Amino acid sequence: MTRTTAFMARLVAGLCLAGQEAVVGQSTAKPAEAARETNPALTLTAGEADDEPSSPRQWIRRPEWNLGFTTLHAGGGLLYDAIAYSQDSISEEQFPSLHPQLKLRDARLLFGGRFRTDRSFTWQIGVMYDAANSEWLFRQTGLMVAVPEINSHFFVGRAKEGFSLNKVMVGYDGWSMERLPFTDATVPLLADGIKWLGYVPNRHWFWNLGMFTDVLSEGQSFSSYNYQFAARTGYSRMSSDTGGTLVHVGMNFRVGDVNNDSLQLRSKPEAFEAPYFIDTGKFPAQSALAFGPEAYYRAGRVLVGGEYYWQRVSSAENGNPWFHGGEAMVSWIATGETRRFNLAGSYFTEVSADSTVVQAGPGAWAPMLKFSYSNLTNGPVQGGIFWRVTPMLNWYLTDNVRLEFAYGVGVLNKSGVKGETKFFQSRMQLRL
Repeated sequence: MTRTTAFMARLVAGLCLAGQEAVVGQSTAKPAEAARETNPALTLTAGEADDEPSSPRQWIRRPEWNLGFTTLHAGGGLLYDAIAYSQDSISEEQFPSLHPQLKLRDARLLFGGRFRTDRSFTWQIGVMYDAANSEWLFRQTGLMVAVPEINSHFFVGRAKEGFSLNKVMVGYDGWSMERLPFTDATVPLLADGIKWLGYVPNRHWFWNLGMFTDVLSEGQSFSSYNYQFAARTGYSRMSSDTGGTLVHVGMNFRVGDVNNDSLQLRSKPEAFEAPYFIDTGKFPAQSALAFGPEAYYRAGRVLVGGEYYWQRVSSAENGNPWFHGGEAMVSWIATGETRRFNLAGSYFTEVSADSTVVQAGPGAWAPMLKFSYSNLTNGPVQGGIFWRVTPMLNWYLTDNVRLEFAYGVGVLNKSGVKGETKFFQSRMQLRL
């Protein structure tokens, strides 16, 4: 683990230095294409993160090259965590081996670019070191083409299904360290297939439709369905991407055919280093149906919202159980910035400091409060009920560097026994 961490740190640092010396070719976009991309909130690329040029707000710059038929950029990221716990006596019985840790959370390399075509046609190859399973795997990898004639983008390859705004967001851009446990338990991290994303500006209507299969991912840790369909649609309207109000309301639907007629739903307690707190174990299942709403309201520096989902699992042996869970959050950016929103994909992006520490400024300071709830107990399936309250402080030093500090209080009710655990967490985030 130490060698892997050191290797990734050196590799990302090398890319950073290369980026400061790389010569970026002139844009190959035609005038009509450039006009369609003047609004970044209506632009999507094949990459997990926004495809933006380097700026003074970045401490380090992403290397970019013009290869003629396509551009090429190289990026990466590192997340490194520290955690400690305080347990009551019942929690110690439930999890006797919790102890303070320093651990690599995530390491990834991203390569992408834009083909020299009249319309926006982008590509990405992403690889990630899965610290939980000590293996490398492909992350979002594929092709994205814009079809502005019908206000659409089409993606083919490996990506997130498109269920849940919180799940769709890039993990590095989230307002908290980890996503809500319920969707971590019920929605696979990645899937291979095709997605159709659209947004009609004059009607403020968005949609995200996806069809996926496990032909290429069979046997990988995230592959638990033979095939699945996901749909997300709703209303998104904002006065400006850099300020003002935003109203976003959506509904999510998902159905999947369970792999090998056996399903296991489990999630960690918003702490990567912790064991799985809620866990159904493997039980017979043929299919699963999930649905639920998401709603967010942004008023300048303030963001409030949440999501809630239900899942019905077809399992005659267990009475076709229902599970449910979600979260509610409020975030305030004390230094005055506004969290940006991508209308074409209908998800929030990163906070960008108006004055970074590199510019002798304070960076962006964003305290937040989140409550999450997950219920994986129904009938004979006793996966547990877990809730957690998390106040947290995010410090965005630059567009590349973020420090996070969180305190969480969580309660696990499993088999009629309730244990309380307190979490003391911090994270260093580097991205390119």
